[in-house]
Amino acid sequence: MAELAPSHDGRAVLRWVWSGYLRRHLPILLFAFLLMAVEGGMLGALSYIIKPMFDRVLVGREISALYWVSFGVFGIFVIRAITGFTHRVVMGWVGQRIAADLQGDIVKHMLSLDMAWFQKTSPGNLIARVQGDSSAASSIWSTVLAAGGRDLVAAVTLSAVAVSIDWRWALIAVAGLPLLLLPILALQRWVRRSARRARGIFAELATRLDEIFHGIGAIKLNRLESRESARFTERMAQFVTAQINTIRGQAGIPALIDIIAGIGMLGVVYFGGRDVISGTKTVGEFMSFFTAMALVFDPLRRLGQVTGAWQVALASLERLYDVFLAHPTIRNPDRPAPLAVPPAKADVKLSDVTLTYGDAMVLNGLTLTAKAGQVTALVGPSGAGKSTVFNLLTRLVEPDAGSVTLGDVPVSVLALSELRGMFSVVSQDALLFDDSLRDNILLGRTDVTEDQLAQVLKAAHVTDFLAGMPDGLASPAGTRGSNLSGGQRQRIAIARALMRDAPILLLDEATSALDTRSEKVVQDALDQLSAGRTTLVIAHRLSTVREAHMIHVMDQGRVVESGTHDELLAMGGVYSGLYRLQFAADK
Repeated sequence: MAELAPSHDGRAVLRWVWSGYLRRHLPILLFAFLLMAVEGGMLGALSYIIKPMFDRVLVGREISALYWVSFGVFGIFVIRAITGFTHRVVMGWVGQRIAADLQGDIVKHMLSLDMAWFQKTSPGNLIARVQGDSSAASSIWSTVLAAGGRDLVAAVTLSAVAVSIDWRWALIAVAGLPLLLLPILALQRWVRRSARRARGIFAELATRLDEIFHGIGAIKLNRLESRESARFTERMAQFVTAQINTIRGQAGIPALIDIIAGIGMLGVVYFGGRDVISGTKTVGEFMSFFTAMALVFDPLRRLGQVTGAWQVALASLERLYDVFLAHPTIRNPDRPAPLAVPPAKADVKLSDVTLTYGDAMVLNGLTLTAKAGQVTALVGPSGAGKSTVFNLLTRLVEPDAGSVTLGDVPVSVLALSELRGMFSVVSQDALLFDDSLRDNILLGRTDVTEDQLAQVLKAAHVTDFLAGMPDGLASPAGTRGSNLSGGQRQRIAIARALMRDAPILLLDEATSALDTRSEKVVQDALDQLSAGRTTLVIAHRLSTVREAHMIHVMDQGRVVESGTHDELLAMGGVYSGLYRLQFAADK
């Protein structure tokens, strides 16, 4: 994507919308615009035909004029019906396409951003931008273009009819319009500020709902129903206030136009009526002029409403534009390098790695090696930086200093897809999607035979509970795997990792939340999964890593001890102390 200007540059936002979304639909937009112009022009034709209707039919009693005037009025309404229907359908289609394209692009762009960006932005805020802001922004195009096509043309043609009858009357009718400029500009700024605040509060409400529904168990156990309901109600009241302020500003613009219209029409009736009474103008001329001016204020009112609606849409567009201003810092190298050795034979090394999050030092000169084909364990207190090691290996984060290598090849020179394809991850919080068990295991793969799938299910001990599921592999996992127990979720995650068949396995507290029976079953599955693979294990339960080839003890972002289980116990250091504490607790 081309470099974007800051979002406070309104012209930049409009250029982005035009080049990214509107221009691709230009032919059909021009067609719709033509239809709108024809529909708008029919109002001018209607006001024009009023003059012969009064002068030649109603006053002159010309029977021949009666026919063509009657069919002329009928034709005007038929053309308005056809063009109005067609351009509304066309613009509805364009609006839906723009909404779909915009949502697809913003989700694609969000998925390219770094983990740090998601940590700073709540899920509710993201959902509000993808769905709420994009829908609010895309729905305005039919209104804006209709104003530019139908209403603007209608205003021009009606004004032309009025001026052709008497330019002085027209001048009297619109004399007050310049007085609207400053009030309308002030109202537009008001609407934009209120809409921006409303969209921000809406995002907070979405976040609040996300937290309520995902934390419903904790809410009930801690008797927080009234508290959460009150917090939501309070924020909703603020949203309603912001919305009402927006509506007031939008409603104020056409109201101002109505006041000026009333003043103008007062002058027209007074001065026009005098001219008709004196005989300088006919009744038909006055009625044609009066109809044109009465009709012209209606498109002007809609144009005024559009300016308010546009400010609301612009507030949403700016929020979407801000997302596109964010760019990932972790990217594919310009020329990705191949691994010097196959991943299965590549040692994993971190050398003098330093990493900070804000002012917090997470890794402080960390150096460790995980030998190819062996099990390497990382143990230590919470906050020692163990999980950060996994994020560094997969380039979810970048180190401030030091190097991370696979087989002496820096991970930073490998293509992201190739690098991440080398790892399978099984964590304590196994993430399952609200799809079937089969979909959660295959993750979109279509090249897996039923025999291969059956072998994976058996190795991961999924077959132990599959018969009890209502629809077997077609059973839904539920939101975040809510239809499964903790052990069942872990086994599905292990089956997924087995199916992935990556050479390097990362296990992050994969059994810590399980009961003893489930832990044994899952551990058996993990043993099969890690066979022949380079495996890094994060564990708090030291009993689960006793057989590891190498154990690195981490504290305050660095390795303080390394060795086998027996060697570390013999040292009588940090590991030995942790082991004695856990052994005493288990007793």
